[in-house]
Amino acid sequence: MSPIFEIGNVTVGNGQLFLVAGPCVIESEQHVRTMADAIQRITSDLGIPYIFKASYDKANRTSIHSFRGPGLREGCRILRGLAEKTGLPVLTDVHQAADCEPVAEAVDVLQIPAFLCRQTDLLVAAAQTGRAINVKKGQFVAPWDMRHAVNKIRESGNDRVCLTERGASFGYNNLVVDMRSLPVMRGFAPVIFDGTHSVQTPSAGNGVSGGQPEFIPVLARAAVAAGVDGIFLEVHDDPANAKSDGANALDLKNLKWLLEILMAVHAAAQPR
Repeated sequence: MSPIFEIGNVTVGNGQLFLVAGPCVIESEQHVRTMADAIQRITSDLGIPYIFKASYDKANRTSIHSFRGPGLREGCRILRGLAEKTGLPVLTDVHQAADCEPVAEAVDVLQIPAFLCRQTDLLVAAAQTGRAINVKKGQFVAPWDMRHAVNKIRESGNDRVCLTERGASFGYNNLVVDMRSLPVMRGFAPVIFDGTHSVQTPSAGNGVSGGQPEFIPVLARAAVAAGVDGIFLEVHDDPANAKSDGANALDLKNLKWLLEILMAVHAAAQPR
């Protein structure tokens, strides 16, 4: 049985569905505040526990010319200020071990990107901060092999770890979600389903990734029915002009009705 743990006012692993959501990258301090306020209003109205997400640096963009974000120092300042003003727990990515300690001073959850889920030094450094850790399953990793990433964190003294499914590579420039991965991984850690990166078409857009956002509701419904602990959605108020991953982002205007559906599916799927 995986331990139940707290991230701010969000309980992970107790059977209540929670949301991780926000823009892919920090585009500006005002934009993340606008997005956090809008999503917080929706989740508060619906009674869904909510963790805000945005990246201070997208270190794995397809093109060297792509927007990466404000960087470590400014990004952490923005995220820390957001947490203080909204009371929300905050999640962001870390890409190298040296960044873990300063990032942990600003946010509640350190996220390990999918491409880095096997990087031992990064996992250990993140674990040793004492912050909750979310490891995204690599597109190249079998779900049962994610046990090793979990063990690296737990054996470094941190039981506050969850895993995120974001699809597996299926040929070139395509991902597919094997729903069997969700109960497999949930056998050793709480599991979040990433409904937006799972519809990405990686590097398919001439230097940027494409996406099929029309399938976000389909996959999210299936994942909630399969029994995940949380849903991860990159949400933007203007996806066509987003500076990162707009092609697979959920439009903010569609968030409330999707969450209402997911809550209904979650309630219907509970054991009787």
